[in-house]
Amino acid sequence: MSSNADLQFTYRQKNGEYEIFHRGKKATSLRGVKAREFADDLLALCFADQQQLMARLTGNYKRGNERTAKNHPRNRR
Repeated sequence: MSSNADLQFTYRQKNGEYEIFHRGKKATSLRGVKAREFADDLLALCFADQQQLMARLTGNYKRGNERTAKNHPRNRR
């Protein structure tokens, strides 16, 4: 994956809250302290890093163990 890859995450600020969307569908909402931290991080990060941050916050990212899990006996059915 390229370091400047667009993972198709977007966000919208509304009334001090942030809504994060993945491919146009709402994935999560951030309020309070998490919303403020997210806003601060957005200012400090480039686009690719913003995409990675939103992926982590929504839980929508690869963990690196997909190949191992695919070969597990439980998943071979």
